[in-house]
Amino acid sequence: MSNKVEWKAKNINLGGAIVIAAVCAVMGVALGMTIQNFDALSLFGFGEESYKGNWSQLDEVYSRLMNNYNGEIDFGVVVEGAKKGMVEALGDQYTIYMTPEENQSFMDDLHGNVGSGIGIEMGLRDGYVRVLRTLPDNPARKAGLLAGDIIYKVDGEEVWELSSDEIANRVRGAEGSEVTVTVVRDGEELSYTMKRETINNVSEYVEFDGSTAIITLTRFDSDTGKLVQNEVEKFAEKGIDKVILDLRNNGGGYVSAAQELLSLWIDGQIVYRQKSKNSGDTVSYASSGKALLKDMKTIVLINGSTASASEIVAGALQDYGKATIVGEQSYGKGVVQSLMNLSNGATLKVTTADWYTPNGNSINQAGITPDIVVERTYDDINKMLDPQLDKAKEL
Repeated sequence: MSNKVEWKAKNINLGGAIVIAAVCAVMGVALGMTIQNFDALSLFGFGEESYKGNWSQLDEVYSRLMNNYNGEIDFGVVVEGAKKGMVEALGDQYTIYMTPEENQSFMDDLHGNVGSGIGIEMGLRDGYVRVLRTLPDNPARKAGLLAGDIIYKVDGEEVWELSSDEIANRVRGAEGSEVTVTVVRDGEELSYTMKRETINNVSEYVEFDGSTAIITLTRFDSDTGKLVQNEVEKFAEKGIDKVILDLRNNGGGYVSAAQELLSLWIDGQIVYRQKSKNSGDTVSYASSGKALLKDMKTIVLINGSTASASEIVAGALQDYGKATIVGEQSYGKGVVQSLMNLSNGATLKVTTADWYTPNGNSINQAGITPDIVVERTYDDINKMLDPQLDKAKEL
């Protein structure tokens, strides 16, 4: 059954997060992580000896509420709200306060522990969270969801104004349980009821097309660089003379893994620059003696969901002339997030620096421009056509 619905563009901020598989892992949010310890703010009394500012104004608000609000006040809920509000007031979509439960979900996503779901990849497009593709042999594809569908409702409740990770949490659930996802396609409202299945969300896999190796990276997990290196060490015996590195829809992850990956092409040189008003300017180098692919013909595939650590890789290979970049303009997330553990088990994810390519080009909001622009439409995806990969194979 379908119903005609009216749609207007909404000015909503969903952070551009890419959600994979279960609906799966939130990738565009876990970028360049440095784990640090950080003392929690004391209440409300926020520790005036350690922090500049007059926190008595917050105490004044709380006191007025306690004395005048016609209802029950849960002190713990108020404090949590104050913490989130303080962080949101910065206006930075990447700096967030996460409760212990949210932090656990975040870390599960980062490492691909996505549990059970329906097998779709989704992200922000044209003001809405849309299906970017469905995964083979998973419930969503079997049910008939298509790339380009707007995620409208989950189990009858409207979710279209929520972020990708919030929608992902609604779609996840116990294996074998049912979930109904309602989408909007060409103005029509369509509902699909599916049984959740366990999703296998690997960070890398390699396929071979004759003497060409196609390396697909879905995210940068802590061991992704090493896993790729293990595969590359076998290329000589397989007669590989060309590599296609597919970074499409890879929203990032651990920058250390990206640095390790780049060491396969770049020998001991600068792979990215970092600028911070608090810690100053720094440069990071590739390892020496590991550049097994330094003379290998390489094509890198990128698109609008290629973000952060993936953009570091594409930008460095482009700057050094180690690869031809094919596809569409990347997302443009060139900022570093540090995870700071708080004493109550919560975590702050804080933007602490900006990234630049080795040549000093800004990544943030600019992205990486392909050497050869090739579009892949939703229609291409639904018809299992891949003009970007086809072009890479031609080069």
